[in-house]
Parts: sequence; C-alpha cells; structure tokens
Amino acid sequence: MSSTAQDSRLLGASDGPAFEIVNPGGASPILLVCEHAANRVPERLANLGLEPGQLASHVGWDPGALALAERLSSAFDAQLIAARFSRLVYDCNRPPDAPSAMPHDTEVCAVPGNMDLTHAERQARVAEIYLPFHAALADLIVRKRGGEGVPVVVTVHSFTPIFRGERRDVEIGFLHGRDGRLAGALRDFCAGRSAYDVRLNQPYGPTDGVLHTIEKHLGDSPFPYVMIEVRNDLLAPERSLADVVNLLANALPKALSGSNFNETTRWPEA
Repeated sequence: MSSTAQDSRLLGASDGPAFEIVNPGGASPILLVCEHAANRVPERLANLGLEPGQLASHVGWDPGALALAERLSSAFDAQLIAARFSRLVYDCNRPPDAPSAMPHDTEVCAVPGNMDLTHAERQARVAEIYLPFHAALADLIVRKRGGEGVPVVVTVHSFTPIFRGERRDVEIGFLHGRDGRLAGALRDFCAGRSAYDVRLNQPYGPTDGVLHTIEKHLGDSPFPYVMIEVRNDLLAPERSLADVVNLLANALPKALSGSNFNETTRWPEA
C-alpha cells in the first residue's frame, strides 16, 4: 500500500474493526443491533478534540445500551451487532448526507474534530465505519432468512433523562414506522406488567430520522422490527438494569407470538 493510501485511512491497526458481533452463533430469529454502543475514537482523530468527560456523556454514545443489548443477546441466544466507535465519529444510524452523521455541535459541546471536514475525510468515515457496519448487518439478515425464515430486528438505544433543559417523563419507548405491530404489542405488554412510563414513538419518532438503520434494511421483504429506547438512568444501577432486561425478555416472545409474523407478512395499509 502506498504512503498516500495509508495516510488517507481512518482506522489504524490499534483501532480494530468498525463493529463487533456478539454471540455470532446465536440461533434465535431475533437480531439485535446497537449503533451507539461505544464512545471509542480512532487514534488518529485525537479524541476529536474533546475531554474524556464529554466523550463519556450521552453525546458520545448511548450509556447502558450495550449492556442491555448483551443481556438480551444472552437471554434469547441472539446475535448482536454493535458499533465500536463513537457516534460523534460516525453515527451508524444516520445516512452519509445527514448533518448528524458527523455532527460538529451537540447539546453538550462543540466537536472540534468534526469542524470543516474535507470530502476525503468524510468519505473515509463512511467507507471505514458506516459501510462495513451495514454490510455486516445486511449479511446477518440474509443468513437469518436462509436459516430461520424471517428475522426480527431489534435496535437497542438509551436516552438521557433531561434534554436541552426539559425533563423526559417517558422511561421506555418503542419506536416504529409504517408497521407498528411489534412496537404496539410490546408497549401493551410492558405497560400492563410494569410501573414504567411506556410510550410509542417517544422520546423520538420517525420524523427525527432515528429509524435509518431499520428503514435501510427493510427493502422489499419486510420483517418484524422495533427500536427500543430506555432512559439511561434505568440502566446504570444493576438492579434496575436487571428489571428492564427481565421485562423485555418476557415481552418480546409474548409480543411476537401474539402477532401474525411469518414469511407472507406484508405491510399494513398506511
């Protein structure tokens, strides 16, 4: 490889790959996705000019989301694909043309390392983080279709209790687009069997662009899906995390068994 080609690369040998797959042999039709699992920054980006505390805050990743996803992976014997770099480097739940894919400003702080990015710098992040992550996810979906028939894609996120000075009362959100069956069934189960404030399309919804990963992979052969958002103060204490895991571990099978999901499933009328 030429020195010019080496200089244009984002990830070095010490950085490792763009994603990891947890429980690669998982037999469940459930496929877990965690796009905001880490706050790691490639070495050559020098922490994007941020302090460790800034990267550790919710703007750098989704605190608790990976822990929740890993517990669900274990509970269901499910494969989990998780991004290994901060969403400030590249947000794998955003398309390359979205300003929030490589944001230069956040609720908490500006991001010096994202200021005035050249086309080549942006393309390096797309090529080395976004595209490999989504290629791997697409491959997992194809393999699920070939084995268990139809995958169930569940993306796992967390959100901060206070955003731009406003307190969020919602504790667990189930997000969906046109097909709200799985999200609705989960909401009904969790609302009926817990004291959590559970809502649909809260604290975000489709118009916020947060369903990019799911929408990108639905294609012409839809599958059951849901985006789970849990308020991050519920995921830090071990006992609270265990409660959320137990609730979701019971809710997902019930929701799926009560909804007619199969190979012939088609979109409901809009």
